[in-house]
Amino acid sequence: MNDSGLSPAARARSFRNAALGIWDVLRTQPNAWIHAAASLAVCAAGFALGVSRGDWVALVLAMTLVWVAESMNTALERLGDATSPGPHPLVGRAKDAAAGAVLIAAIGAGVVGMLVLGPPLWTIWKSEHPG
Repeated sequence: MNDSGLSPAARARSFRNAALGIWDVLRTQPNAWIHAAASLAVCAAGFALGVSRGDWVALVLAMTLVWVAESMNTALERLGDATSPGPHPLVGRAKDAAAGAVLIAAIGAGVVGMLVLGPPLWTIWKSEHPG
């Protein structure tokens, strides 16, 4: 059995390739910058509001789901472009479905954000705007 894939050098290459993939998504996908800004805003709000550990779990899982969906969408788009450089109805439908998955994840993350961050933000707003 060849265990070269388990060597420290192979593991380091694997992590490097994954990091390059993340950087490529950030560098080439405008929506990834929107996800990054939203993730930073959610983290800042979570720290400022002192959300609970359970709330952090929900927020992190929701953000992670969006990032995974965006990364998979990018991968599928690239594969579609490589296999069918010209327009192809099935490739187009696959790309639309992948983009829809990102939208579903983003809507879900928004709902989680509102459920977790909404009540404390509402309390702060009400205290600053009584009556």
